[in-house]
Amino acid sequence: MVALVRGVHGLQGAVRVEVLTDRPEERFRPGAVLFREGSDEPLTVASGGAVSDGPGWRLRFAEVPNRTAAERLRGAYLAADARTSEPLPRGHYYWHEVVGSSVRDLNDRELGVVEDVYRAGDAEVFVVRGGPFGEFDVPAVRAVVRIFAPKRREIVVDTDALGLEEPRPARRRGSAESRGEAG
Repeated sequence: MVALVRGVHGLQGAVRVEVLTDRPEERFRPGAVLFREGSDEPLTVASGGAVSDGPGWRLRFAEVPNRTAAERLRGAYLAADARTSEPLPRGHYYWHEVVGSSVRDLNDRELGVVEDVYRAGDAEVFVVRGGPFGEFDVPAVRAVVRIFAPKRREIVVDTDALGLEEPRPARRRGSAESRGEAG
């Protein structure tokens, strides 16, 4: 993901976006093509630039002629087509390459799978689901992530650094403990 549409601007179909890329000048240059998350319909950047009254960029797309059409983009994540992008430097990955990676602890116990990625401050955060801890976030920082190998679909984390507590087994209904009786 390279941007999140936060609002609309004016009547001509411009949108204000939160920048989620390290290369906004490249991603938002006129002629660049973006895609709404989950859609194959292209959005061709007609014009864009950093806003002067706060963070973010203002973009206009050739396919979005007016405010009504722009309103449909509000809240949408925008992605670049990674196939047409230059290769990233070693150690950097596109978010879609991380999604689906298995997350394990230092003892090789399965904790879940990366289902989503978002940015918080200067770090990416992996949303992990489907394991014994339910859903939890993993900040992509060295103190937490010990092995990061998305090409192998593998991420190893330190659960102590994350502050994850062991899940408690479910109590059976009708047991002396669940009725509050001493044993």
